[in-house]
Amino acid sequence: MTYTFLEYPDREALAMDLANQLAGDLRAALVQHDRVAFAVPGGTSPGPVFDGLCGVNLAWDRVDVVLTDERWVPEDSERSNTRLLRQRLLVEKAAAANLLPLYLPCEEPEERIEELAEQIRPSLPLAVVLLGMGTDMHTASLFPGADQLAAALAADAPTVLAMRAPGAPEPRITLSAEVLNGAMRKHVLIFGQDKRDALERSRGMTPLEAPVAAVLDDAIVHWAE
Repeated sequence: MTYTFLEYPDREALAMDLANQLAGDLRAALVQHDRVAFAVPGGTSPGPVFDGLCGVNLAWDRVDVVLTDERWVPEDSERSNTRLLRQRLLVEKAAAANLLPLYLPCEEPEERIEELAEQIRPSLPLAVVLLGMGTDMHTASLFPGADQLAAALAADAPTVLAMRAPGAPEPRITLSAEVLNGAMRKHVLIFGQDKRDALERSRGMTPLEAPVAAVLDDAIVHWAE
């Protein structure tokens, strides 16, 4: 796998530069297409990037935003990635963007997963994707040892999958590796030496062992301590 590795002097510099790169990628895509899809991770790491991106001047009303993955919890839960997204990205100018949900009210994700997929498919392929990575080398909700990992990594994978993984307290919903790799531009955001070391380890591992390895080809990895 071949990717570009960018090292920054600190997290603030990374957030500013990455926000600018994402804005540039989205503008370039909007020149070529009437609507574009932008996939982003949950969690706290991308928050400063979103803070810099949400006020940027671009045609946000032509941007469909979708999470790369979501915990199967209602939006009012503190564990909801959608809740964080509404607080950090879908504000200011970016409030005009259209959010494609990865959660619909029901007990188990399998009950409504096809509805979610039907809402996302018309927006594919993704124009730009921003991913994170854990120290266990998971990305999105592609976790080592997850019950549907092999299916999510397959070339004929569905758009979205329900995922249950050791240590994950609730079911997850995730975009498949096929959908993530279909993006015109891929960025990966990681902080800290532990994650840099994990990224290096992934080079010698299979995607089943290190799922991030499935999406690193042609990606730009952004790292700060």
